[in-house]
This record gives sequence, structure tokens and C-alpha cells, in this order.
Amino acid sequence: MLKSGIKRVLGLMSGTSFDGVDAAVLDTDGETIMAFGPTSFRPYTDAERKVLRAAMGLWPDAPGVEEAAEIVETAHAEIIARFDAIDLVGFHGQTLAHDPRGRGTHQAGSGEVLALVSGLPVVWDFRSSDVRLGGQGAPLAPFYHFALARHIAADAPLVFLNLGGVGNLTWVDPRCDAPDADGALLAFDTGPANAPMDDLCHIRLGVPRDDGGTHAARGTPDLGLVRDFLTEGYFLRLPPKSLDRDFPGLSARVAHLADADALATLSECVAASVAAGFDHLPQLPARVLVCGGGRHNLDLMARLAAHLPAPVAPVEAVGLDGDMLEAQAFAYLAMRIARGLPTSCPTTTGVAAAVGGGQISAP
Repeated sequence: MLKSGIKRVLGLMSGTSFDGVDAAVLDTDGETIMAFGPTSFRPYTDAERKVLRAAMGLWPDAPGVEEAAEIVETAHAEIIARFDAIDLVGFHGQTLAHDPRGRGTHQAGSGEVLALVSGLPVVWDFRSSDVRLGGQGAPLAPFYHFALARHIAADAPLVFLNLGGVGNLTWVDPRCDAPDADGALLAFDTGPANAPMDDLCHIRLGVPRDDGGTHAARGTPDLGLVRDFLTEGYFLRLPPKSLDRDFPGLSARVAHLADADALATLSECVAASVAAGFDHLPQLPARVLVCGGGRHNLDLMARLAAHLPAPVAPVEAVGLDGDMLEAQAFAYLAMRIARGLPTSCPTTTGVAAAVGGGQISAP
């Protein structure tokens, strides 16, 4: 384990939108954010994306997983090579399957391979220990959100809302002393986010996403369908709770709608599910800071502003980088694991007690 001290850590994140690999450097001791370093992005090619999509839902040793893992490792090795003077790497891998109450969680890609190729120590397999100890294994960014709230000198509870393939929120009280202190955090997956909209665009329109939400903005949501969607049992469950990328049956619900109406309905479902999540919060936040690709969807952001009882803004409003926040989070968590500090707790993943996960592979 590393002793306390500031290290230059490279965090790597490949989300369920399959757009590519985000990489971000963070100067941190695993408790305080000292500085944000350079960032980079390595997009997946159409051919790579096709292989990764085909492997979604598969577990280790299934046909197609090895090929997907090789793509993940190659892409990550390429982006690591762009950075100099790195002390430690945090490698999340590519989530292919997530069933915390069943088979567990599966992120493709080996940290051992990346350590060998890069010559750097790599922290990886962040979620498995949490799942083994009864947690959901997700979301894992909340401890970083706590550090960010302290970094921006927030003085009242706030929410970080991440809109990736799945939506998740973190309620943070920055007045607490530590992320695992009583009342400091509450985190959970709110429901689907970009994944069903991106999939619809890919299948129907032949494009990766609804850029800016322009198609959704032209459509009319089916509000009856949205109301039925909100009766799903997931929304009644108390947090912590987590989801896989594909929310069961949602894409089928909008299959009969025209393209723009289907996207408007999915956008409304996302906003309404986030609003439903606010019923679980211990206190209304002073503001909602949005990160992840969904903040670029202006139709979705407008719907969030209409639904939520607090001001909504992208994290750039407080000087943060919403595209790289998840990658930064895994840099921060890697440093915590290297120091033997916890990375999740009962109010973030439902794990029995505060725990640090991950493996560390030496070069």
C-alpha cells in the first residue's frame, strides 16, 4: 500500500454508451483533490463498437468475450501511452454484465495486461469486492463526488446527477467530515438514461445518438406510457440500488411510436425517473449538477429542469469537466485503494460496511 502523499494518477473509463475511452489525470492523495491534469479520449471504431455491443450481457468464458476484452485492452493501452510521469493507473474496464444479486458483475479487460504493457501499477476490478460483501457494486463515483463537493467549497447538500448509459445520482452533504460518515452520502441508480435513446438512434436512424436532443425536441411524449413506466417495481425500491444497462422492456414500449415521439417519450421517462428518485433523498438539495453525456441533450436537460425541485446545471457551471468526471473518479478511487481506504459504504452501494475493493497489478 502507498503511504499518504500526492500522486499523479491516471483514471480510465469506458462507459456503456460504447463511445470510447475517457482518460484523465488527477493529482490526489485519495482524500483531497489537489489539481486536475490533462485528459484524452480514444473513440471506439464502428467495428470495435459492433463487437462490444454483441458482447453485452455476456459473462466470462462466453463466446465473444475474449475478443471484446482484447479490444478494451488495446484501446486502453493506446491511451495510456499518451501520458507521461504517471504514478498509478485506475482501470475500470468495460462493463458487459451486472447482476449483483445473481452472478455478480463483469468488466471486460485485464489490469494485469495493462500493467505489463504500460510498465505502470494498475488498480482494477473495482466492483467485485463490494458485490461479494453484499453491495450492489454501483455506483462507485459517490466518494469522488464528496471530494468534488469539498473542492468547490459547497456549503449545503447538493446532488451530482450522472447521465451515462444508466442514470445515477449522489446526494452529498459536504459539511460531513468524510464520505463514509453518517449522513454524508446517499447514492443509487435512478433508471435508464442515454442507453435506450442511443440504441434507438443506432437501430432506427443509423447514428450513435440524438445530438443535442434535436429529434426528441420535435416529438411528443406518450405520457400514459411514461406513467406506466413509473409503476415498475424498481422505482419503489429503497436505495441503494443499481441497474444493468438495459432496463427491461423499455425499448419495446416505444417500438410503435414514430422516431421523434419515441425519443421524446424516452427522454421524459429519464427525467421522470430522476424526479421519482428525489422522493428518497433525506433533504432537498440546493442544486443539481449534471455530468455525463446526457447533459449535452438539451431536450433532456429542459425536462429535468421542469421536473426537479432544485436548480439544474451542467457541472461546467462550477468549473468541472463533465466529460471526464467519471475517469477522474477512477483515478481518485485507485489512489484510495492503493492507500487502503474505503471506496464504498452502506449508503452508496448497500454493502454491509465501508469497504475498499480492487486489485493492484504491478508491472
